[in-house]
Amino acid sequence: MTTTLPAPTAAAAAHTAGAPAAGHDLLRLATAGSVDDGKSTLVGRLLYDTKSVLTDQLDAVERVSRDRGLEAADLALLTDGLRAEREQGITIDVAYRYFSTATRSYVLADTPGHVQYTRNMVTGASTAELALILVDARHGVVEQTRRHLAVTGLLGVRHVALAVNKMDLVGWDAEVFGDIVGEFARLAGRFGIDDVAAVPVSALLGDNVVDRSAHTPWYAGPTLLEHLEAVPVGTNPALEPLRFPVQYVVRPRTAEHPDYRGYAGRLASGVVHPGDEVVVLPSGRRTTVVGIDRAAADGTVEERELAFAPQSVVLRLADDIDISRGDIIAAADRPSTLTRSLTGTVAVLADRTLRTRDRLLLRVGTRTVRALVDDVVDQLDIETMEHRPAPDGLSLNAIGRVRLRLAEDVAIDDYRELRRSGAFLLIDESDGATLAAGMAEAPDRSAGEGI
Repeated sequence: MTTTLPAPTAAAAAHTAGAPAAGHDLLRLATAGSVDDGKSTLVGRLLYDTKSVLTDQLDAVERVSRDRGLEAADLALLTDGLRAEREQGITIDVAYRYFSTATRSYVLADTPGHVQYTRNMVTGASTAELALILVDARHGVVEQTRRHLAVTGLLGVRHVALAVNKMDLVGWDAEVFGDIVGEFARLAGRFGIDDVAAVPVSALLGDNVVDRSAHTPWYAGPTLLEHLEAVPVGTNPALEPLRFPVQYVVRPRTAEHPDYRGYAGRLASGVVHPGDEVVVLPSGRRTTVVGIDRAAADGTVEERELAFAPQSVVLRLADDIDISRGDIIAAADRPSTLTRSLTGTVAVLADRTLRTRDRLLLRVGTRTVRALVDDVVDQLDIETMEHRPAPDGLSLNAIGRVRLRLAEDVAIDDYRELRRSGAFLLIDESDGATLAAGMAEAPDRSAGEGI
């Protein structure tokens, strides 16, 4: 397990504001921390010190800070934009922030710290590659830290950055920092997380957030931003099998293209070239890719020699096959598993309790089918990390395992191997509300019968 990166990258020396530049790496990250750990201040500090705050925004923050009798600008106000949040002094929803440096662009999901908003962290971390978890140096690892690590592990987030905040309030004590890092690392290992980088910071004063602190001569690692600049981004699409959920069938029927038929979508994983053999699921029909079209910057359509995740393209196939929205074009030699029985871990996002025998809709990628909750297998106890029975079902913010029966064959992957094609949603068929977000276990082709 890593607790620091080898050496600072110096990439934080130049900061830029505004829209991401072409060619930038993009890092999606989610923040999490207990109430009053200083998470909003830390995010505000990142935005301020990378010069990603507009003048009128900063003026408004300074004005509100003066009205509250504060001597300096309260940078937490840069993230707690809702009046209700400011009045309560907490963050109550997921807020997405965007900033960039000279070398990398960032999408930051700022999630709430309260236990009752665990669902919001699930939402924010579902697409993240890195989780930034705060711990108050005075309090150390607490119950919410455990919960945040559990959600991070369940969602398969690959990297974790631990910011031990408010180090100024413990006298910049290296032993306090070391004890917190040791306990955090042990917990992270229990949740299957083996890439942890820890940084001692003071978000209020700015120490080790963007600029290196003189108060921590005992710390040889990078600042927080230097770590964010250096952490590996994305996966290698060439190592993953092709998954292409079809969103739309393109039939222009023009005099110029009377016979054109293409299948538009966004690659969930993998790489595709003309000449590749593919299989269309759930029909199982095999064919060959003969062309890849993609919109150019000037609005024209250009033919490409390859496409890779997460690009949006139109694929043309050699054979006239009945394909519609919801189908998946997959690698012929590594297809998704077709199943009518599915077991997975779900996080409940709605007030409605999820119970055995509930009839719902299941959505995987662009495909939606009817589903029956065959069994609520168990519920995860975050404090003990034990799975216990859930006789009354899974209520709001609960995390547990369910077994589903489906009305039709669905192509799905093991979430641990392919996050995008192994994730699913459970939807209330009466009003279309999202009830739960799920992560599929390795599906069994022969598992049970459907509805």
